[in-house]
Amino acid sequence: MDILDGHHIGLDESDTKVKCNESAGAGTTKRKELHGTVHVNALSGTWRDNPHGAVFHAYKIDFSCDCELYPGFVLLTELKLDEDVANTKVDLYLLDKMVKSSVMPCGEVHLGSDQIRRAMHFHELLFNGLYGKLFLGSKASGVNREFLLQRDTGLLWSTSYIYLILPIESLDYVDHDSWRIDWKGIDSCVSVVEFMRNSAWLSAEQSGAQYRSSIGDPSSAGNAGENTIHLANRSLSIENLEETVVMSIHTGRIYYVREVLVNTSAESPFDSNVDGAPSKYTSFADYFNKKYGIVLFYPGQPLLLLKQTHNPFNLLSDSEASALRRKLLSSGDLVDSKRQNHVHMPPELLVCIDIQLSTLRALYLIPSLIHRLESLMLACQLRKEIACNFHMPSSLILEALTTLRCCEDFSSERLELLGDSVLKYVVSCHVFLKSPHEHEGKLSGQRQSTICNANLHKLGTKRKLHEYIRDSAFEPRRWVAPGQLSVHPVPCSHGVDTSEVPLDKRFHTIDENTVLGKSCDKGHRWLVSKSIADCVEAVIGAYYVGGGLMAALHMMKWLGIEAELGPGYVDKAINLASDRSCIQKVDQITALESKLGYDFSTKGLLLEAITHLTEQESGVGYCYERLEFLGDAVLDVLITWHLYQNHTDIDPGELTDLRSASVNNENFAQVSVRRNLYQHLQLSSESISKQITEYVTLVMDAEDSKSLQGRQCPKVLGDLLESIAGAILIDTKLNVEEVWRIFFPLLSPIVTPDNLELPPFRELNELCDRLGYFFKEHCINDKDVVLAELRLQLEDILLIGEGIGKTKKAAKGQAALYLLKGLDNKGMSYDKCVLKRKKQELNDVSSGLIDMKFSVMKSKHTSQKKQKVSLLPCGDNEAPDAAIPVIAAVKTDKGGPRNSLYELCKRLQWPMPSFETNEEKSRSPIEFGEGSDKRTGFNGFTSKISLLIPDYGVMEAMGEQRADKKSSQDSAALHLLYELEQQGKLVINC
Repeated sequence: MDILDGHHIGLDESDTKVKCNESAGAGTTKRKELHGTVHVNALSGTWRDNPHGAVFHAYKIDFSCDCELYPGFVLLTELKLDEDVANTKVDLYLLDKMVKSSVMPCGEVHLGSDQIRRAMHFHELLFNGLYGKLFLGSKASGVNREFLLQRDTGLLWSTSYIYLILPIESLDYVDHDSWRIDWKGIDSCVSVVEFMRNSAWLSAEQSGAQYRSSIGDPSSAGNAGENTIHLANRSLSIENLEETVVMSIHTGRIYYVREVLVNTSAESPFDSNVDGAPSKYTSFADYFNKKYGIVLFYPGQPLLLLKQTHNPFNLLSDSEASALRRKLLSSGDLVDSKRQNHVHMPPELLVCIDIQLSTLRALYLIPSLIHRLESLMLACQLRKEIACNFHMPSSLILEALTTLRCCEDFSSERLELLGDSVLKYVVSCHVFLKSPHEHEGKLSGQRQSTICNANLHKLGTKRKLHEYIRDSAFEPRRWVAPGQLSVHPVPCSHGVDTSEVPLDKRFHTIDENTVLGKSCDKGHRWLVSKSIADCVEAVIGAYYVGGGLMAALHMMKWLGIEAELGPGYVDKAINLASDRSCIQKVDQITALESKLGYDFSTKGLLLEAITHLTEQESGVGYCYERLEFLGDAVLDVLITWHLYQNHTDIDPGELTDLRSASVNNENFAQVSVRRNLYQHLQLSSESISKQITEYVTLVMDAEDSKSLQGRQCPKVLGDLLESIAGAILIDTKLNVEEVWRIFFPLLSPIVTPDNLELPPFRELNELCDRLGYFFKEHCINDKDVVLAELRLQLEDILLIGEGIGKTKKAAKGQAALYLLKGLDNKGMSYDKCVLKRKKQELNDVSSGLIDMKFSVMKSKHTSQKKQKVSLLPCGDNEAPDAAIPVIAAVKTDKGGPRNSLYELCKRLQWPMPSFETNEEKSRSPIEFGEGSDKRTGFNGFTSKISLLIPDYGVMEAMGEQRADKKSSQDSAALHLLYELEQQGKLVINC
């Protein structure tokens, strides 16, 4: 996580030197790398062609839901699964309900060769019928149509990825231990496969007159009775048809029967609304004859209203399901999709499959569940490679391997934050103890060369950790079960024949348009180089959570990080400190020990911890800098661990903010003052003493910590607290629990999400981002200080904030603080904005921008030397960018016009524009765009855009109707840009 900003510092060994400051080097966000993915070993098997059958490990899959019944399945694998994979619970989130799934081992089962053949047909028919396709070829492609399972299906099965998921019989009582494979349902699928294979006309280019029904002569249809419906493979009474699972013999699609339309037949007029245009077919019979070459034998039978099974969704994330539900409900697509999934079909073109509709619905849950199980299997696979004696939950390792791009309800960010602190602590201890005479600067260099992202990237790739990283959301449409043909192949275009990609510069890029995470059929995908370093930290964090420091040390050694914390090194550090005489400072040490609530065994450590570098001018041969280096690391890991444990439900970004607010020199300096630790600092510098006195007065007079924002503290005060922590760590022989026992009351109250205060510049940046404002910054160096100026343009006034500091960060923070005060006077604050956003989210109001209007309040002009906020009328001569701006040609692809307008607003500090979008729904198709951009849809969107230009007024523009909301906003933005050009407000380069 840490990147060295200064000069390059190499590792001790020449062959492991790494560059830590390259902008596009290893471990950076700018560089993208092509890597392969590791194969799941647990799902391999050789049982397919065994004439004697095979013995399988069986794992029962159960589903439970408050509002619907889902039958179970059994997962059969040749290899035994790890215990925590075999006992897994996964919540699956549908649009309107949650289903709890569970997996549990249930012994072994032997299947004969014939049973295996039948089970494979079940897989082939249902998984291809539901999630793939059962017919190959078409008239349009010039390839004869053929039933997928007509010939040998061996190519659909691979020994490297092979298992069976079979239905089990529903029991009248609840018994988690008892189960039986539903061979009746499986054999029904086998009979459908045989029926389709025997219907040779399905595979031949023959006329419809050669079609023969399995029911018999059509003249006998009348003898069956009026309530009898003739399907392709059997006849059923009308009463038994509802919710029957069927498959169309001409497309291979699977449906279930919703209703028998008794007043219709294949001779009824073809519904024009099916195509959304005047029909070119006179009847349903005419449609099937002309399109598929089928002459119906029973055209007088009533049509069946069928519900088509839909494609699977990613059911692993509650947030994803909620977002999709809100989107569909707000746009009406949920109702439209349900309507469009219904079809009318003549019964004789359907074969009946004797499985329950509930089984079909339960199969919809399988892709997401299996994907999660496979991910856990990979985590177990990595766990075996690391081979740690501590038992690590596979779910914890999986969390460490999962990036935000996966869109799961968990990610590696929390563990990465913790692992960063653990790694920093361990390496700090190692270099401190191994080099007892090196100064702090040298120790920092050694630590940085180990923990920098470039080195972590090198160690991670050496252990092939990149092959385990999960960096893209589950794509259900690309999920393929054994026996299923992929209908969404992604051929490899990278020129690599193997699944593993060589670590070569040929497979590096800095192209910002590179698609990340999406793998080809060989498993190759592009990763951000930094994600590998982040994963190293996250896995270290996972092992610390699961097994403590010893497990984390094992993980680091596996990676190749030198981390020796033996007691012998600690004893040497203690012996070195024990040689120092504390007689003259005994009163100081005793008083300080009383404040700390801890008596040092080696007083020399505490004496070193309170001795400033300036004391060396008096002949003292030591100072606190080495202990400060160590204390910084131990306080970091202890506070981070405390926050990690006590705030499990907050966003990872907020956890980072909590750590930043807790682990910093300003916070530590305030602790040193409030706990009166500063009184014991030994230093020989009048200037530093004066700074300390002034700061102590400031802290004691402050009402709260917020009033201290923008005030610089003497660094020595924060260093003092860290050095004391380092001294206690060594004196207790690296007992971090004892260090925390002492420091927790000193640091309390530790910041929480409820009282978290962002740094002023960060708060200003987020507030302006939420309100749609832009500000400009300008910093100059003036001798030993930095002067910062921030300009913020509101609708009616220009705010200018100025600040001064020893660093650019401090100066900008001070300027931001005054701007925040100016905004607060106008009724605009970060807290109010967040509150309003939360109310909007609760009401499910979604909009691209927050449209917030505030009344302008008159406020007195305040001025302080180098530290002020000024209110200037709009159009003031001092306002920048007075010349007419010139922008590049507007890109017309999606998002292009909006981005051009946003960049213009940012440049000129105009408030962000707002959009008002109206939707039009139609049962007939609407055409949008022209030429290659021409599209057809049933929903049309039209957007109006409003832009307030300070000292000018509001400009509005209406866009053209488009097929989606964002495209309609692009159209409106484009019209507004052209209008701005006509008004002389900008020039667009062609």
